[in-house]
Parts: sequence; C-alpha cells; structure tokens
Amino acid sequence: MKRGWFSRHPICFMALYSVLYLTAFDFLETRISMPEILVHCRLDDLIPFCKYAVVPYFAWFLWIPFTLFFLLWKAPREDFWRLCLPLFAGMTIALACYVILPTGLALRPYYVPGNDIFARVVRFLYRADTATNVCPSIHVLNSVTLLLAYYRCPIFTQPGRRWMRPAAAVLCLSIVCSTVLLKQHSCIDVVLGALLALVLDSMFTRAAERSQLPQVRKA
Repeated sequence: MKRGWFSRHPICFMALYSVLYLTAFDFLETRISMPEILVHCRLDDLIPFCKYAVVPYFAWFLWIPFTLFFLLWKAPREDFWRLCLPLFAGMTIALACYVILPTGLALRPYYVPGNDIFARVVRFLYRADTATNVCPSIHVLNSVTLLLAYYRCPIFTQPGRRWMRPAAAVLCLSIVCSTVLLKQHSCIDVVLGALLALVLDSMFTRAAERSQLPQVRKA
C-alpha cells in the first residue's frame, strides 16, 4: 500500500501542525479574556509559589522536539508515530475544551519581586501567557505522553540509553510540579491533563494492536 504524503514527510507534518496549533492557541489567548469558570481547589492554596520552577517549566519546550526528533532518527518509524499521534490529538482536544468551556485562574501572585533571572522570566511568562485556557493542562498532557513513550519504546532499553528513562521520569515530575508551583495551573488541570494522556495512550495502544492482528480470509 502506498504511504501517504505525511507518512513520507513526518517533519513537514510536525511543522504544519505546529503552525496550526500556535495559530489556534494565539487566537484563543486573544479572544477569550473572560473565562466562564475559574478553576480552583483547596489544595491549590496549600502549594507555595516558587519562581525557580520556571527552569523545568521551560524545559518542556525543548523536551518535546528533542524526543520527537530522537525517535524519528533513531527508532523505528512506528515508534515515532505512536508518540506523535496521541501527542497532537491530545493538544487538539485540549484546544477544543478551551473553546467549549473557557477556563481561567486567579492563583497568580499580584507581583513577582526581584531582579534576578528567575523573577524576570516569571514576569515575562505572565505577560506572554494569560491566566486563561488552562483546563486540561497541555504541559501535563504532553509530559505524561512523552514519559509513556520512553517506557514503551525498546530503543530506551539499549546500553547507553537506559539512563534516559529515569531521567524522563524526573523531568516529567518536575514539569508537572512546575505548573502548580508557578501558579500556571490548578491541581484540577494537572489531574485532567494526566487522565487525558492516559486515555489517549490506551486508545492508540489498542488501535496499534488491532492493526497488527493477522487478517483471516473467508473460505
């Protein structure tokens, strides 16, 4: 069977989706200024603000392309698509959730004091990313999806690469924690983002297993 154009040009597929996603996210950021629901739970009030959490928070922006390109070049192509499809599907579903039920936060500190690099980066983050479109958390959704890929792909069992699995687990946990320590997300956003990642991973796993079943011809 002839492969589709996107199957033969995965980098173009990633580039096109990135443009579409960023355009849609920017549209929602500028159009939805008054959320219908402010997400909050009592646990949010017990979690302190920590400006140093910007380090793992921004590491997320590097971790995603690193993992995708690593699998694209080093792993079988099916491992790349097995990560790419639930990753992009989850981000699309999250954007749809923001449209259907606009959510926001009222957790951020009124002012972030200090002239150090961490405080300046947090202030930049708050200016660039409004406290809207938060549930489910895309940061958490993608981090959990990436972590599942590290523990599913056989390439990470090879000598010299085994360290990447525990490193991915630490990075995933750090990013998840950073979303609430920076007051970018509520614990509710975190839980729903993780659940969405697990559901999509299970669905794509079953789809992959069905596609590998031998076809029984009728006599």
